Amino acid sequence: QVQVVESGGDSVQAGGSLRLSCAASRYTYSNNNCMGWFRQAPGKEREGVAHIFNGDGSTYYADSVKGRFTIAQNNAENTVYLQMNSLKPEDTAMYYCAAASWSDGYCWEREYEYWGQGTQVTVSS
Repeated sequence: QVQVVESGGDSVQAGGSLRLSCAASRYTYSNNNCMGWFRQAPGKEREGVAHIFNGDGSTYYADSVKGRFTIAQNNAENTVYLQMNSLKPEDTAMYYCAAASWSDGYCWEREYEYWGQGTQVTVSS
């Protein structure tokens, strides 16, 4: 059974940085995989933050994080990272990592099968 485990969440001040890590065990990386980060703040819907398609390394970001967040993958370590810079209070949320065994290349949310339990990020002003 695939397990997805996030780490790295913390409380930081606005303008600070954090790096989240996601380890996927018993998960076979292939050229059709996607790995992604999602977040959900209290009272809000879950939103996709960043995705990476293993086939060609394409990355996708929510408009709200473009230029501040970077997703990267280390296949040798079965790990995906989310580097978050210039953090804002509105980035406060539970952050979830997810894995898709197959994607058409655009990493749609519906393609994600495996989800982690989440890691909390809190940004204070």
